[in-house]
Amino acid sequence: MDEEYDVIILGTGLKECILSGLLSVDRLKVLHMDRNDYYGGESASLNLNQLWKKFRSSSSPPTHLGSSRDYNVDMSPKFMMANGALVRVLIHTDVTKYLYFKAVDGSYVYNKGKIHKVPTTDMEALKSPLMGIFEKRRARKFFIYVQEYLETDPKTHDGLDLTRITAKELFTKYGLDDNTVDFIGHALALYRDDHYLCEPALETVKRIKAFSRLSAVYGGTYMLNKPDCKVTFDEEGKANGVTSEGETARCKKVVCDPSYLPNKVKKIGKVSRAICIMSHPIPNTNDSQSLQIILPQKQLGRKSDMYVFCCSHSHNVAPKGKYIAFVSTEAETDQPEKELQPGLNLLGAVDEIFFDTYDIYEPVNEPSLDNCFISKSYDATTHFETTVQDVLAMYTQITGKVLDLSVDLSAASAADE
Repeated sequence: MDEEYDVIILGTGLKECILSGLLSVDRLKVLHMDRNDYYGGESASLNLNQLWKKFRSSSSPPTHLGSSRDYNVDMSPKFMMANGALVRVLIHTDVTKYLYFKAVDGSYVYNKGKIHKVPTTDMEALKSPLMGIFEKRRARKFFIYVQEYLETDPKTHDGLDLTRITAKELFTKYGLDDNTVDFIGHALALYRDDHYLCEPALETVKRIKAFSRLSAVYGGTYMLNKPDCKVTFDEEGKANGVTSEGETARCKKVVCDPSYLPNKVKKIGKVSRAICIMSHPIPNTNDSQSLQIILPQKQLGRKSDMYVFCCSHSHNVAPKGKYIAFVSTEAETDQPEKELQPGLNLLGAVDEIFFDTYDIYEPVNEPSLDNCFISKSYDATTHFETTVQDVLAMYTQITGKVLDLSVDLSAASAADE
């Protein structure tokens, strides 16, 4: 361990692992360490025994739930958007050669007390019970506009400058009502609140279009079970290494999750979540084996959205006949059992349920002054888009470069086939 590295990364959560891969692809010498004897950090996957140990330390799981090793319960479960930034990052690092992907059965939205499949095309919009007949016609025109819109072709702009008009003004032009705007903004564009309505419409259109459509290989070094990892600093306050068990590895920069440098982060909120084991798919979802449900804030009278994530044996996270569902939201009270009830009400009968809250942290340091690059805590969303935004911002801070993710996904897919 007594060597010098370009970057030392502390923690093996998803964000840290992606950064490790990106920096290693750039041919930087990377040392990746974790105080735990397993990978994953706050985004680790637990078997049934580990899940029980984490939440019910004094008991063992009941035998009717099946074998412990048949469970892989993510602590921060999220879906990848097929046209999202994470897919592009994985292609950039070449790890797609070692991965297999499985599509999710559906994305749903909670509206007026019921679950509805999210329409993603003009034809699906016409069939959706989310809207009345006249609203469907207006929504169809809007979806056609979005599908045909090309930023570089003014002929597709219909005389609108999406860099100048707001998302709210664009929706108003097409006469869309508040309920339609609600599911488009939160279930399609994946915004977590309504601030986007007052911002330029271009980003919203891009998000809607996007919805409807490995480090060790490059020389990174991994070390697990390295207790008491302590960042060392020089006389100017710049990080220059990491010490563990009497050994010190020198480096130019340190990357870590908030738990490694608690004096350089601040608490900005917390997440409430429920982890549920069930023996049936979520009702009213066409027996979907995997799905997400977004409950927009307005539908619940809240300040933030609520999310339901469900997977099953089809994604190898549970034995056949068992389902794992998560309900999560940004905490607005100190009562997760009560606060999460709108999402829990959608699940039907539950075999076992675990309630949990965790704090959300963000860095307050200036990396250019101390060479410390700290990730943000994971949010309550069911997708990776906010996670990757943090990773890409950190990559730019660390390297001074903007990662080029302009890969042709269809060409990459064809090449893999």
